[in-house]
Amino acid sequence: MTRFVVDSTAVIHIAKSHLEISAKHELLAPTLLRSQTLSALHEEVHRGELGAPEARDLLTRVGPPGLKIRLLGDVVLRRVAWELADELGWASTYDAEYLALTRLQADAFITLDRGLAKSAEGIVPLASIDALR
Repeated sequence: MTRFVVDSTAVIHIAKSHLEISAKHELLAPTLLRSQTLSALHEEVHRGELGAPEARDLLTRVGPPGLKIRLLGDVVLRRVAWELADELGWASTYDAEYLALTRLQADAFITLDRGLAKSAEGIVPLASIDALR
């Protein structure tokens, strides 16, 4: 089984494209995924890029009962995220949580955020969204 950490950009893409995840993969994310996904979809509605009913449908496809994503946020994850944020010179620890979780428990990290992917290079292994098939 391959374990992938996914961020909100990845799960929203999965939901929008109805991507079927192979049974031989497990998805992981820090607990903040819920709030970031909710906010990202609300922002799309606010900008007029998505209708509210469609956004709410996507939320259902992403979270329970939708995608099976194991959400984690223990003390070790928080400590490693803090250390990574320090190492990378980041004020925020949000993105560092994804990298920390990848480092601690996953085979690779999947994001569609090009800036985050570039920052993650050399820190954790990266995979494309197509690796989930």
